[in-house]
Amino acid sequence: MAKKQLPTILDTRVEAKSNLFCIESVDLRFSNGVERTYERMKPSGRHAVMMVPVTEQGDLLLVREYAVGTESYELGFPKGLIDLGETPLEAANRELKEEIGFGAKTLTPLKEIVLAPSYFSSKMTLILAQDLYPERLEGDEPEPLDVVRWPLAQASELLHHLDFSEARCITALLLAQQFLAKE
Repeated sequence: MAKKQLPTILDTRVEAKSNLFCIESVDLRFSNGVERTYERMKPSGRHAVMMVPVTEQGDLLLVREYAVGTESYELGFPKGLIDLGETPLEAANRELKEEIGFGAKTLTPLKEIVLAPSYFSSKMTLILAQDLYPERLEGDEPEPLDVVRWPLAQASELLHHLDFSEARCITALLLAQQFLAKE
């Protein structure tokens, strides 16, 4: 397949800004001369990690955390932003200690994903966390997170659980299952 020519960016404007988000309008001209305006979240340059922690007993460790987007408590895997100067694996171990009170001796990157590339450029590295050991760091959560153990052998039931609905978590679980099946 021939490589397509990238559109020319004619102009970018900030349309809205908050403490967390900056929305830009981007005027583009495509190689066939068609012009369109797209909106996107301005790239922040900060990426994130999500870990699938698996205990020696074969349990997944999940957290139940409030999600303001859905206005509900959601069940998912520990996750967080990569701090300046951190590698994804260092951020993964820090977030594990902050959110579930465990570090991991073995961290295996599964895949780097993008949530919605049409308007959002932030990347998240999905990581399998094994050989867990107890260690807790102070996190930035406004309330203690509930840690939920779920047998890996019952992962198919987790996929259908009403509170486990975040696409990134589902992707992480499926990739972790695929990786572990090959071990």
